[in-house]
Amino acid sequence: MCYIPTGHDSRQRIHNTSVDHDGQEVKLVCLPEPPVNTMGSSPSVMRPPLRRWTRLVMSVIVIICFILFHSSTLTFLSSTFSQSNPHELVRRSQILSKCAYTQARPGPPPHFHARIQSDRYAENTKPILVRNATIWTAANDGHEVLTGDLLMHRGLVKAIGDVPLSMIQQLELENVNLEIVDAHGAWVTPGIVDLHSHIGVGSAPELDGVDDTNSYKAPILPWLRSIDGLNTHDASYELAMAGGVTTAQILPGSADNIGGQAFIMKLRPTSERSPSSMLLEPPYTLNGSHFDHSLTPRWRHMKHACGENPSSAYDITRLDSGWNFRAAYDHARKLRDVQDAFCAKAESNSWDDLAGKTFPEDLQWESLVDVLRGHVKLAVHCYEAIDLDGIVRLTNEFEFPVASLHHAGETYLVPELLKKTWSDHSVINSRYLLHEAAQAHYYGLDPALALLSVTYTPAVAMGMGHRIGMLKPGYDADIAIWSSHPLSLASTPTQVYIDGIPQLSLPSRYIAKGPITPPRTPNFDSEKVAAVAYEGIPPLEPRSVKRALFVNVSGLYMRGEGSSEVMRVSEQARLVGVEDGRVVCIDMCSDFAAGAVNIVDLEGGTITPGLTSFGAPLGLVEIRLVPSTNDGQVYNPLDGDLPAVLGDKVMRAQDGLMFGGQNLLLAYRGGVTTAITAPSGTFLQGISTAFSPGAAHARVENASIVDEVALHMGVSMSSRVGVSMQVAALRNVLFQEGGDEVLRSVRKGKTTLVVDVESADIMATLLRLKDEYETHSGRELRMTFTGATEAHLLAHEIARAGVSVIVTQSKPFPSTWEQRRILAGPPITPESLVTTLLKADVNVAIGVIDEHNVRHTRFEVGWSLLTSNGTIDRTTALALATTNLEKALGVQRDMPQDLVAYRGGDVFEFEAKAVAVISETLGRTDLFV
Repeated sequence: MCYIPTGHDSRQRIHNTSVDHDGQEVKLVCLPEPPVNTMGSSPSVMRPPLRRWTRLVMSVIVIICFILFHSSTLTFLSSTFSQSNPHELVRRSQILSKCAYTQARPGPPPHFHARIQSDRYAENTKPILVRNATIWTAANDGHEVLTGDLLMHRGLVKAIGDVPLSMIQQLELENVNLEIVDAHGAWVTPGIVDLHSHIGVGSAPELDGVDDTNSYKAPILPWLRSIDGLNTHDASYELAMAGGVTTAQILPGSADNIGGQAFIMKLRPTSERSPSSMLLEPPYTLNGSHFDHSLTPRWRHMKHACGENPSSAYDITRLDSGWNFRAAYDHARKLRDVQDAFCAKAESNSWDDLAGKTFPEDLQWESLVDVLRGHVKLAVHCYEAIDLDGIVRLTNEFEFPVASLHHAGETYLVPELLKKTWSDHSVINSRYLLHEAAQAHYYGLDPALALLSVTYTPAVAMGMGHRIGMLKPGYDADIAIWSSHPLSLASTPTQVYIDGIPQLSLPSRYIAKGPITPPRTPNFDSEKVAAVAYEGIPPLEPRSVKRALFVNVSGLYMRGEGSSEVMRVSEQARLVGVEDGRVVCIDMCSDFAAGAVNIVDLEGGTITPGLTSFGAPLGLVEIRLVPSTNDGQVYNPLDGDLPAVLGDKVMRAQDGLMFGGQNLLLAYRGGVTTAITAPSGTFLQGISTAFSPGAAHARVENASIVDEVALHMGVSMSSRVGVSMQVAALRNVLFQEGGDEVLRSVRKGKTTLVVDVESADIMATLLRLKDEYETHSGRELRMTFTGATEAHLLAHEIARAGVSVIVTQSKPFPSTWEQRRILAGPPITPESLVTTLLKADVNVAIGVIDEHNVRHTRFEVGWSLLTSNGTIDRTTALALATTNLEKALGVQRDMPQDLVAYRGGDVFEFEAKAVAVISETLGRTDLFV
């Protein structure tokens, strides 16, 4: 009961609280009873009658009851109205559907493999029956190989191996024009899947207006999308398909820690000619968040990068990158948690708490929230163990999976670390992606794993393993037919099908056929063990001996008289004895074998002249991205006055040589016995030098083979000054008097002028300048073009001028505008640049421009040999990287008779391994076994 106070000495007031249906707090006040007169005197105010107080109290109680009843009635009526309101019901259904979508696992929809036609089927595509094929399906962990037929129809593989006659008869009943292709036993594989590509976002040739690979606005950009910069009219699509590539993941670049979202595309052109029409299973979020959330989610894709690339792009450290990642994921985690709390209320039917509210979303961060939800196949670009460790820790802190690690040069050092990556369940010119797999097989990767690495494994990594990367009924009709075993050197597609549509037009007769059996690769177990034991930097120095006897030799090739050609000395040498780096006996070696000698079994291998390298800055560059490990760039006189202290001297590569580097020693172990290196520069580069990559330092006897080889210059459209100014400067250099003695020797026709040039138009100008100088001076100007991507356009003019060509891209790609008119070679064009120049009677040589790839010079030459369709024989091939190259550079001495012994096969095969250098230069035999 409540009392009304009767004076100013009232006792404490008590507040009772309740909550109404709108959630507002209501306070009820009960007043205390009046004070008691403790002094016995009469009260100053008379007490009211009891019944008056009773009526008042009852009235208050009635009012309170009425309010409470009214409140509950309104709540009930409001709830009843909401439940019967169609708009509210739709809203609630949409919220529940969206909440369920956030928790659903991406993948193919139910009954996907029951489809009878591909979603990418192009109308009027003829069914194709490939007969008499050797089919590697990728099934059974890459070990299933079938012999038989393969039927493609409506964009799908319909049957494989034994194609039922009933299927063929059904097509006949449907009056469908079936095309039959006889593979003649050739290998058929799934189309190559490129997991790391920038096709279309980075243009070929490079042009500023369509260079959309990287954004430099900030290091964290998960909201950017590669599809928004995808150019479908780029030259790289055709080149990639010529290598058997049918599907590619188009990634943003690696300048940013989070560069943005990636997309999967089929490379074939479409009638719509748009980027969207080339996408494979684009996520439903592509055009906003308003879609049917009852659908099974499709995989999304994203690129992360760590280490050197973001550090150099933003002048930050790994510490900054680590925080960038953590701050971004913390923001995404908070948004995810808010979404989950919202959905928890919806799923518990607490709709009153969600009145007037919408699902929490943020367009900038929604993709990173999807990473945390496991809806994104994440591609992470990391090189070193320190970066890999950082990513592993990040995945465990925020609990998200990584689908693929790219570049990942030191992963072999930390395999146990990679297993700790958080999981919620158990980056080349893509035309030559299969060649990378073949080289991995050469160095010891299981053949099934090698083929899986460019087919089914990347398909699974991008979430598309349910439809591409494998050949089985119901999968997309993406296949490649190969000229030889897919893991053999220079294996080339004779035809590529995407969605059952043929993509190559060159008749197969222009494509050289090779072995159909897999190469029997060498053993590299000891090198693997050493690489891990020495944490990636194993000792590469050879074991030097005085005398060695090579047994089971199948062939011996040596330089001819005067080192002007390569000749076969013995087709079946069997035994070859060497002492102090010279051959002392062939076959008749019984007396030699009686002494102390190291026996080396070549197991049917060959001994050939050591190769000569040119094009890469061997000995001048060790770690290209770290200036402190390099000799540096030569000052360009067209950029300003040369420092007076230089006088009129030209830079000499010999002055900056560094011996004992990894690239040098790996090149030596790969069969390169002479390196010719020019200074690194643009216009006036300097004077090249020839030296032995096996020498420990410059003071070793005969470490320098030729001190000064040639004068090197460059004329390019990429220069800071115009081509006309560069040619004018070159004209002035040639016609003036005095200057460096090597420059004077060029003017006298004694030293070769080597010009780094790509454009046929600039080459034509240089040929005119050569004529002009020779007419003016009466002396020959010895000139060589290097690079020379477009030289095929004036091959006969080059031959008539007596100019040599050093091809430094035997597998060409139009990286720049002045390389845009490449001669792609089979299977796009019948001839390659090398064969075209040889047929025009040009002195042609092959160089390699990347220092890390010089050790594979023999494979670069072998590619030209094996794709020449008989134009090039083995002695010519050897000359491309020996005598032809030395002639092109103007080497004017007899080169040493340095030889390389290969175990297990021929120099131009994946079966052979260099096991020794017989070095006349250094007076010793260096063993690698």
